[in-house]
Amino acid sequence: MKRIFDIFFSLIGLIALSPLFLIVALLVKLDNPGPVFFRQERIGKNFSPFLIYKFRTMTADARERGPLITVSGDTRITRIGKILRKYKIDELPQLINVFKGEMSLVGPRPEVKKYVEMFRSDYGKLLVVPPGITDPASINYSAEEGVLSQARDNWEDEYVKKVLPEKIRLSLQYAGNHNLLVDAGIILETIFKVLHIRKRI
Repeated sequence: MKRIFDIFFSLIGLIALSPLFLIVALLVKLDNPGPVFFRQERIGKNFSPFLIYKFRTMTADARERGPLITVSGDTRITRIGKILRKYKIDELPQLINVFKGEMSLVGPRPEVKKYVEMFRSDYGKLLVVPPGITDPASINYSAEEGVLSQARDNWEDEYVKKVLPEKIRLSLQYAGNHNLLVDAGIILETIFKVLHIRKRI
């Protein structure tokens, strides 16, 4: 049922958002030379690598100019990239990954191999489910770049020692207790978070 849910809503999303995709693609191209999409290897279910799709928000040579993780104030981020990141629009092309079966709408956020290997035993438990566009850890750390920027030059230590272990903990909780109703709630909570809408108690 989860796979049917993913196929149906990712296809609907890709069709409905196609005009926005065209506009964003044009803005990305006009703002900075280079490809429209950013593709990077991530580790998926059962440790299978795949290429994740995002709208490019950084300069074309960003990989050569800096680290894997981005923090607030990173000079590699383009003008349009700042807006796309603020509203998580850069994440929308991952609907392609969902439709292809490499990701799910809801699931633990996929990491790069470097950090997966650091916590391989934890990811062995986590990667029994497909990675997703959003999950409780994504909601809790929606302002991750700002948090890491406060660590200044020690941002990677902050990520490896504090942020990533907590994200893994939250993702493991999801992996051990999820269903379509839980997924629907996480999707709504993500939308509220992105649009800065407070939930009514």
